Amino acid sequence: MRSYIPNTQRERGEMLAAIGLPDMDALFADIPEGVRLNRPLELSRGMSEIEVRRAFASLAARSGVPHASFRGAGAYGHYIPAAVPQLAMRSEFYTAYTPYQAEMSQGMLQAIFEFQTLICQLTGLDAANASVYDGATAAAEAVNMLTAAKRKNKVLVSAGLHPDVRAVLKTYARFSKTELVEVPLNENGVADIPFIEQNAGDAAGLVAAQPNFFGCLEDTRTLADATHAFGGLFVNYVYPHALGVLARPGELGADIAVGDGQSLGLPLAYGGPYVGFMASTQKLMRNLPGRIAGETTDKDGNRAFVLTLQAREQHIRREKASSNICSNQMLCAVTASIYLSLMGPKGLAEAANQSMQKAHYLAEGMSRVRGIRLRYPATPFFNEFAVDCDRDSEFVSGALKERFIMGGLPLNRIVPGDSGMLWCATELNAREDIDAALSVLEEVFA
Repeated sequence: MRSYIPNTQRERGEMLAAIGLPDMDALFADIPEGVRLNRPLELSRGMSEIEVRRAFASLAARSGVPHASFRGAGAYGHYIPAAVPQLAMRSEFYTAYTPYQAEMSQGMLQAIFEFQTLICQLTGLDAANASVYDGATAAAEAVNMLTAAKRKNKVLVSAGLHPDVRAVLKTYARFSKTELVEVPLNENGVADIPFIEQNAGDAAGLVAAQPNFFGCLEDTRTLADATHAFGGLFVNYVYPHALGVLARPGELGADIAVGDGQSLGLPLAYGGPYVGFMASTQKLMRNLPGRIAGETTDKDGNRAFVLTLQAREQHIRREKASSNICSNQMLCAVTASIYLSLMGPKGLAEAANQSMQKAHYLAEGMSRVRGIRLRYPATPFFNEFAVDCDRDSEFVSGALKERFIMGGLPLNRIVPGDSGMLWCATELNAREDIDAALSVLEEVFA
């Protein structure tokens, strides 16, 4: 699939003209007429790339490999155009590092600059850095930005953040003497606004996810307003694909947006490598960690790129550094840039719409299975949702696996004592896959 390059009729005409031939028949003039087919091949309807991938996945399932997955929980299987890895694997890009003689590598700096630009467009904010290690690291660095900007050591953190992200925040906080105050979720599975208002005190700000770990869509505008009301800064941890259909963080009052770019062209790979992203308002730009590539002109007036605002990094001013982030996950950042450029706004919106519609189709089907209940039926969700059920979640997961289906995540693996399951659907889940999973669930709960 990666080596096939289609040509348009115009391109074929140009190539024929270059070699002085009028048409394709002239190209094959040396082949005797009697052995030519002279009719179209009797082939079945062509398949899209995603359909071909699904066909091969179905063949792989015969070997016991699950061919349908309904698991998300922070790592999501999305359609990746074949052009993305093909372009990203070019030798010019195949590195994880920023060159230390930076201005000698204009192509690499431009790649970083394009990544930053795309992240700004995606989040609706003014400035972005050259990527951090992953979403959890980005969130932790954002907490450092809050405490540095406000000169306060207390930060509110929503319980709706992924547990692994909160664990990284606690590790950073332990060594920076930051006090993290957890904001509980209310009965609808979203951050408790009255708790925020009552416990803000001298907090530097709030960190909350959109959507949150249980898939619920938070009222981002209200969270931002509540944070600004006590003089804090609001950090929005976002799932980038959801921004194909949701308003951007910058439009809803977020001061900083962070997240993991795994869904932007990076395949599921046993936990990584992934790529974090960070964006902020112009006011907070100098508090962003890591490198920022800037655009300028050289002495002859030509467009050029430089590394700028790196004086706060540990390799230059170690004793005054605000962060030890000095890499930029270059290859993953380039991959995300290629993915976003190929998909464009319409492509990302289409992927988001399909994910959302298929997840809701799945949720509606599951709600009709006796013994399964949506945990937060009154709360809107994007493409992920939690359910409670009358059977052991591990038993349900095992029954699905026997039919080559990876079901929702048993939440007890992430949240001790939680007997529910977290289900997810993306554009890769065909309707027949969803119906097959629902059929198994009906058998299990019969």
